[in-house]
Amino acid sequence: MDKHNELECCESVEVHGELLNIVRQKLPSEEKLYDLADFFKVFGDSTRIRILFVLFEAEVCVCDLAETLNMTSSAISHQLKTLKSSRLIKSRREGKSVFYSLADDHVRTIISQGMTHIEE
Repeated sequence: MDKHNELECCESVEVHGELLNIVRQKLPSEEKLYDLADFFKVFGDSTRIRILFVLFEAEVCVCDLAETLNMTSSAISHQLKTLKSSRLIKSRREGKSVFYSLADDHVRTIISQGMTHIEE
């Protein structure tokens, strides 16, 4: 095994009670942690990430997304439904068209910070 990938462990078992008490007080509820994990699962699909990157640049309709990403409108719509139910995107109707955009600046920040992290 590569020395850099080895996980270092304590040489003896010692519980640090004071630290654990601080952590336990700050630890969110199981329900909130579960919701957070579900939130991040949405980012685990490359198609949804591609859609978010397009929306990072411009407000577009399903047809524009399908053309840009070389996918079918139905495949795009399926992913948009997931993104919208997770409140990552929003839509607005203009005549016969529906335009999608990022829901808020939090989504923009998450994407930007993710890119910064993987580029380090």
